[in-house]
Amino acid sequence: MNIDQIKKIKLQEFLATIDCKPVKQYGVNLMYLSPLRTEKHASFKINTELNLWYDFGIGKGGNIIDLAELLYNSSDVSYLIHQIERNALGCVSVSLPTVKPNARQNSFENLQVLSITHPALINYLGERCIGIEIARTVCKELHFDTRGKHYFGIGFPNIAGGYEIRNPFFKGCIAPKDISHFYAEEPKNVCFVFEGFMDFLSFMTLRRKENDGLRRQDYLVLNSVSNIQKALERLSQYDSILCFLDNDEAGRNAYLQLSKELGKSVTDASTLYNGYKDLNEYLCAEAKHSEKAEVKKAKGIKL
Repeated sequence: MNIDQIKKIKLQEFLATIDCKPVKQYGVNLMYLSPLRTEKHASFKINTELNLWYDFGIGKGGNIIDLAELLYNSSDVSYLIHQIERNALGCVSVSLPTVKPNARQNSFENLQVLSITHPALINYLGERCIGIEIARTVCKELHFDTRGKHYFGIGFPNIAGGYEIRNPFFKGCIAPKDISHFYAEEPKNVCFVFEGFMDFLSFMTLRRKENDGLRRQDYLVLNSVSNIQKALERLSQYDSILCFLDNDEAGRNAYLQLSKELGKSVTDASTLYNGYKDLNEYLCAEAKHSEKAEVKKAKGIKL
């Protein structure tokens, strides 16, 4: 087997070969007692649709190779493939009952809004290179029930009282969906516009040395390019608008639409991170570069 074939092995079938079986199921997700450590409550999750796993107890996840690396305590890919192949011969299917669509499945109940403290969410922000203290200035930790199961994630509020929600395996919102708008302490003539809140948090993280929270600048987060019409009235009040949108077709079209509606006041700021998909990808690349520079400095290597 090559690595592509290995990655196509269903994680639930692989775990079955090491006598690890799911204890809960909701939709396409299976919950296990972690095969990586001892625990009493299932916190190891497999998304059978994406064929990815995530262990909430240690804040790590990935594909079958990533799992094998931890199971067999090795980073030797050839060795890992060999170990997986040995078990793959005995893979058996884990049948999943069909989940029928239901309007109530998408409802969110028993919502709790807390300060961000859960290790899995803090680790998730760290993987996205977002400063936790910066995230806490605008985001909350949300706990809620849906489809009869309990979930939690990072919540970003909008002007209508809803939330954008993110965790390692979920991207969605609690209605109503709308834009988010933050005002400086004093009136401003300029507004910075972002596509999603991870881009906004990335910008805030990049500016952390000169950052004093939300007090010095006005920011508007679309939370979806489909929300442009909702943003036009608020943006029309500014003399200048800087767009930090994604470097993809959707981002370019959003900029063109804003430019068409609002005229010369709109500036494309995505050139500042040209070559990267979005601000978060640029932030993580900068963080990695800084980390390497620090290592070289510590070793006395001239930069």
